[in-house]
Amino acid sequence: MSRVGKIPIQIPGGVEVAIDGSKLRAKGPKGELEKEFSPDITLRKDENVVYVERPSDSKRHKSLHGLTRTLAANMINGVSTGFEKVLEIVGVGYRAALKGSNLEILIGYSHPVVVSKVEGIEFEVPAPNRIIVKGADKQLVGEIAAEIRAIRKPEPYKGKGIKYAGEHIRRKVGKTAG
Repeated sequence: MSRVGKIPIQIPGGVEVAIDGSKLRAKGPKGELEKEFSPDITLRKDENVVYVERPSDSKRHKSLHGLTRTLAANMINGVSTGFEKVLEIVGVGYRAALKGSNLEILIGYSHPVVVSKVEGIEFEVPAPNRIIVKGADKQLVGEIAAEIRAIRKPEPYKGKGIKYAGEHIRRKVGKTAG
């Protein structure tokens, strides 16, 4: 049996979970998420616990078992506490600011780069060189953070660009006088 798949998912207080066939709907203080899973996998709710079960021990069902359990747990965790990614901007004159609900980034181009607000995602700029991407959907938070990082990836010589907080940039040695 899948080690991940057999772990029951606890539903925290203030979160409502509804299961309709292979569709899971979670509603909580941070928002509402809905996802349809494979019809092969069975979702069952008892009191404050969700169980994920598979019909057989085939390779496909074993793979879907752990995946479905993890995605369902992330949905329930997302609507109760939410997810966030922290990005850091490194470089002289590089900075970010909120313009309304959009994010404006000055990152060395001739024009400011504007990242439009996405539904379900919230931007915070506590400092000009720090961006926080928050939301209930883990996949969407990671995708938007990756798109912001892709605007100017950190380069290996001086480390200038946008990087995740705590990310280690492998540095290269520059030219030497010969």
